[in-house]
Parts: sequence; C-alpha cells; structure tokens
Amino acid sequence: MDREISSSSFWANLFKSPTAKTDLENVLRSMPMFEGVRNKDLNNFMELIHNRAYQANEYIFHQSDPGIGLYIIKEGKVLITQTLEGEKNIDLVTFGKGDFFGELALIDDQVRSASAIALSETNLAVIFKPDLDDYIERNPVVGIKILRGMSVIITTRLRAINEDYLKLYFEKEEIKND
Repeated sequence: MDREISSSSFWANLFKSPTAKTDLENVLRSMPMFEGVRNKDLNNFMELIHNRAYQANEYIFHQSDPGIGLYIIKEGKVLITQTLEGEKNIDLVTFGKGDFFGELALIDDQVRSASAIALSETNLAVIFKPDLDDYIERNPVVGIKILRGMSVIITTRLRAINEDYLKLYFEKEEIKND
C-alpha cells in the first residue's frame, strides 16, 4: 500500500516546547493541561503516569481501538497513520520526543480515528482515562485546571484546522474560477 503524506493542523503538535526538555516533569509543564498546576499537585499527578516501551514498527494502538489514554513521547518517534476505505494508508504526522497525542481519549469514549506506530525504539508516558477521571474526582480544583488546559489544546487545534479548511476552500474556488 502506498502512503500519502498530509500535514493537517489537526495532527500538528501546536504545543511542543521550543526548547529540548529532557525530563517528564518539564514536558508536562510545557503542556497547556498543566499550566497553573502547583509543583506539589503535579508531583502527585505524576504518580498516575504509566511507562510503556515499544520496538520499531510496533503498533501502539490501531485505528478503531477504544481510546483509553494520552501518550507523551519520552524517547523515539511515532507515526500517526489513517487507513481509508479499508486499504489506502495516509501518514498524517510523525511525532518525536516531547510531543503528545491521543488527548481526545481523555474526554470522550470514542474509538481511535487513526493508528499509532513506533518508528524506532520508543518510550512513552501514558495517562489513562480512568486514572485521570479518578484524579479529577478526588482533586476537583486541580482537575478543573487540567480540564481547562485540555480545552485549550482542543480549541487551538480546531481553530488551526478551520484555518486550513478555509485556505483549501478558497484555493479550490480560485482554481474553479480560473
């Protein structure tokens, strides 16, 4: 199957810190989800994080799998790819160290819209939805900050994709009118 590369803003990591961050706490601090969260609360939250390791070409999750968590890349590279009409693969984006993906799984109970594949040996930090839900219930003040940060992530990506859509729409109209 041939792969087609797309550069949709929906898949771009618009929140990656511009500097190379080496530890998980600094990566978390660079994410809008954890802005305004006190060090003590972040340290408590970090106890929820699970570590996972993947070999090159190993699937992290498949398209249509249940969405169960957000993934943060500590080391390695991850390809997000989508299969259309059961056979055509479209590579959407490649993520690297400090990037995160799968955040919608923390909000809804929908299936994955794409697959994630480790391109190299990859170490991930994972925040599972049930753990986050339990944390928010036990710590509502911090939970509200985390949920507000998640809404920033989602609205920023939605605005970016709206801009991409409008650009494509007007480019198509220009071509049609020429």
